[in-house]
Amino acid sequence: MTELSAREAELVSAHEQERPARELSGGLRLGVWIVGGLLSAYSLVVVFWPIEAIQHRMTFLAAALPLVFLCYRSGVPPLVRRLLRRGTGTAAEQPAAGEQPAAAERPAVAERPSVADWVLAAVALAVLVYPLFDFEAFRERGSGAALTSVDIVAGLALTVLLLEAVRRTVGWSLTIICVIFLIYAYYGSYLPINWTIGHRGFDLEQIVSQLYTGTEGFFGVPMQVAASYIILFTIYGAVLDYSGASRFFIDLSFAAFRKSRAAPGRTVTTAGFLLGTVSGSGVATTVSLGSVAWPVLRRAGYPKEPAGGILAAGGIGAILSPPTLGAAAFIIAEYLQVSYLQVLLYATIPTILYYLGIFLAIEIDSRRFSTHAVEVDTPKAGRLLLRFGYHFSSLILIIVLMALDRSAFQAVVIATGIAFALSFLDPEHRMGPKRVAQALAKGALEVLPVTAVCAAAGIIVGIITQTGLGLNLADIIVDLAAGNLILTTVLSGVAVMLLGLAVPVTASFIIAAVIIGPALFALGVTKAEAYMFVFYYAVLSEVSPPTALSAVAAAAITGGNTYRTMMMTWRYTLPAFLVPFAFVLTPNGQALLGQGPIGTVLLMTAVSAIAVAALAMATGGLTGRPERVLAAVAAVLLLFLEPVPIIAGLAVLAVAAAVHLVRRRRRNPA
Repeated sequence: MTELSAREAELVSAHEQERPARELSGGLRLGVWIVGGLLSAYSLVVVFWPIEAIQHRMTFLAAALPLVFLCYRSGVPPLVRRLLRRGTGTAAEQPAAGEQPAAAERPAVAERPSVADWVLAAVALAVLVYPLFDFEAFRERGSGAALTSVDIVAGLALTVLLLEAVRRTVGWSLTIICVIFLIYAYYGSYLPINWTIGHRGFDLEQIVSQLYTGTEGFFGVPMQVAASYIILFTIYGAVLDYSGASRFFIDLSFAAFRKSRAAPGRTVTTAGFLLGTVSGSGVATTVSLGSVAWPVLRRAGYPKEPAGGILAAGGIGAILSPPTLGAAAFIIAEYLQVSYLQVLLYATIPTILYYLGIFLAIEIDSRRFSTHAVEVDTPKAGRLLLRFGYHFSSLILIIVLMALDRSAFQAVVIATGIAFALSFLDPEHRMGPKRVAQALAKGALEVLPVTAVCAAAGIIVGIITQTGLGLNLADIIVDLAAGNLILTTVLSGVAVMLLGLAVPVTASFIIAAVIIGPALFALGVTKAEAYMFVFYYAVLSEVSPPTALSAVAAAAITGGNTYRTMMMTWRYTLPAFLVPFAFVLTPNGQALLGQGPIGTVLLMTAVSAIAVAALAMATGGLTGRPERVLAAVAAVLLLFLEPVPIIAGLAVLAVAAAVHLVRRRRRNPA
């Protein structure tokens, strides 16, 4: 992500699910950045000299969790905060998490952690380092031997600390969900015996053993993803940012589309796609893109709400698009035990269809709103590519190295090194020792909220595994849908979106994957299809009413009506809501994930592209209601991807086109 101005950072803080970090200063800021830089350096070294998985995850969390308590506000009530900070010389009036004081009331001074924050950081370090002093004995106790009293106390302390860390970084929703799961594990035996979700109950030692001593809880797959994949990609994104890639991507997008009335909208969408390589956040991409693009869209004649819709759709596309998908994509690779390159291949055709839908909608809107081309003062695209096109080389290199059977870890580290070396081609952005240190520290600090979420998500995953809840809930979903795959899929999509309204994308994917995934498996859906379906709906929660965080942020930039901006965003992103159903509901859906004979893949991609065009016609404003209804029916039929529905869909679409031509001739007789 590009460096944000104070106003942009304020918008991200207000509308992203992750809470804003403190503004540290002086020696404390330097110390935090040093620890963050060392954490990044450690993560890079471990790629080539690996250590045992659980030790690596413990060590990573031992460095990251204390930083959370120093970098993120406690959000305690003002009176308590004043008491804790009395005599520190800092403003006790700092707003709690979620408060939005007037700009004039915001203190200009940097914040300092309270005594309580330092205590929490110290305890977090202690309970995570403690097992590493005699790791073999600790592992043996977790493998069946009785835990010691110290183990139990340390495990309980870490549980509380993680709940607090999640509350600070992403708010109360995920914290409450984790607490509910803990209560369920302890008191499950009190549920009526005829309830499907009842179980025998587990005591504190059993719960702690499950969560603290193995790889089913805190140190499970989500934590592995944070400590291995995500940290490396945030470092890579920071290096790209400091080397000037973000500015180049925006300039290139504006230079590439200059002439047509649809050019401004296409430019913004393309810039969002390119910025996604250095940002893992839909909201952050929307805001950093909007600060540059909204004035251009306004000059082109776009109303506020459609402009906001384009910004939000482009921002969320950053998480859906290769080569750097959102964090949940790395978890898919771990769950499926496939390479990250394979997950990128799964996402390629859906990404093409997603952007095709946006570009078609933009083309329609450019006529509906009578927009016009806008001249932007940038060098020509050819000149930019000749001078700064090397920024693409590290992105391409990641794909090439993974295709050559290098691990994603090694590929991104090598690409990071190449991006660093190429920075010296630009005197303004060459990465000397100071910039390298800043990039390493930024990479580590940006991963802190995700680390807290992934570790806390281990509570949910561990308890679902321990109690068998996942399979029980899957049975309930299947029974509720009467074993019907279509109804099960619809219920699953709604459930994932509702979950995503409350918790971040990564957490909603993890929870849905272990609960909803088994319901889809039971009806014959493959794991790849089910996980990709869940992934798309977890991501789309950021553009789904009534919260639609990316759309809300876009509306804040354009000044448009928030609800209408949400609905415009929904219209632009509609293919992403419907295409995933094709993964699950039809045998040919696997072709959209790049699976199967090449002829089938190409044919199904072409049919899906026609379906996306029909959706654009159905949601656009250039045709009458009869044509739009017919186009919507055609799109649904086409997305079944079976011969009879395809033929029927093409026929209905042809009728829609004929009706449109007849009605237009009646309105405009020669």
